[in-house]
Amino acid sequence: MKHPKAPQAMTPDKHPEEYLHDLNPTALAGQNIGMDASHPEKEEGHSAYDIKEAHEALPDLTADELRDLRVLPPGAPLFENATYMDIRHRERGEILGRAGMFADDVHWYVMKKEVDYELWNKLLGIHHVKRTGTGG
Repeated sequence: MKHPKAPQAMTPDKHPEEYLHDLNPTALAGQNIGMDASHPEKEEGHSAYDIKEAHEALPDLTADELRDLRVLPPGAPLFENATYMDIRHRERGEILGRAGMFADDVHWYVMKKEVDYELWNKLLGIHHVKRTGTGG
């Protein structure tokens, strides 16, 4: 008696190996899971301090604070449902990342989870003592 082949959904891969890339070329794009995703926001040399115009656009931030802001390089994907801010246009407030969104030369996106909460509140213009951690 011949045993029937297990349904594809029950196997670890949903598609046969030779078709995986064609059917799902960017399998983890925009997802916040696993270690397969690249993390360009953590690479050296991508801080707001390294952007000449940022010093003029963000005069209320110190040099150390600019160094702490990791700016996504052009072409880097924004993670689905992750919170970002375009520090070039802070008046727009927080931005929720969506699949298919990418950093570009026009925006200076920083990821909220990579920024200290006191600095994030400063970027938002929040100065309330309980939110900023200052002694006031």
